[in-house]
Amino acid sequence: MTIEILTGQSDQHIHWLSANTGIHQEVIEPWQKLCAAADKQGFNLTIASGFRSFERQLAIWNKKCLGQLVIKDMNNKPVDVFSLSDDEIVQAILTFSALPGASRHHWGTDIDFYDKNALADDQKLQLEPWEYQDNGPFFALTQWLKQHAASYGFYFPYDKYRGGIAAEPWHLSYFPIAEKFETQLTQEKLYDCLQKADIKLRANILMKLAEIYHQYITNIGHNDHG
Repeated sequence: MTIEILTGQSDQHIHWLSANTGIHQEVIEPWQKLCAAADKQGFNLTIASGFRSFERQLAIWNKKCLGQLVIKDMNNKPVDVFSLSDDEIVQAILTFSALPGASRHHWGTDIDFYDKNALADDQKLQLEPWEYQDNGPFFALTQWLKQHAASYGFYFPYDKYRGGIAAEPWHLSYFPIAEKFETQLTQEKLYDCLQKADIKLRANILMKLAEIYHQYITNIGHNDHG
């Protein structure tokens, strides 16, 4: 595994399902099997976001730092980025957005999902917690996945808030491959990647990278089903 693949600077490991949607080559078969099982239950399991490159994650990060993209807090309320210190901006972004180079979406093993059939014709996907909670359009699919996804190798790494990244009920990870990436993504490799990047607040990030690494990157749920 190269550092470029690990940090999203290469897509050599990705199989493109469409022009904008790709997943790891070894995730294709288990994902298709999970989709087929969901379909039998009346769900249209659909990828909202699969592989995301370093460049894409970097653009999201920099726009949020500049106030060009909305940053939301734990209550799904917009944050006034201009009222925060640099360290507070970093923490606010990390609550819902991964650090470039450290996003699990770089690996192609992690997928943001939704039920395409559950949206009304005039309804747009938001990828917000309420959509996956009781009375939300994707609640039924989410409950089914909690019971059956592990049988296909998938689990929810952000199943609850642990003091780092907010709960992401839409985020599935294919454990057999993702765990290999997890062991490879060291703090040292991430530092080397970021110090060369044109990332906003780089000095603050690098200074506190050890804290960020433990609070926001490795502080996740684990696959309890082996």
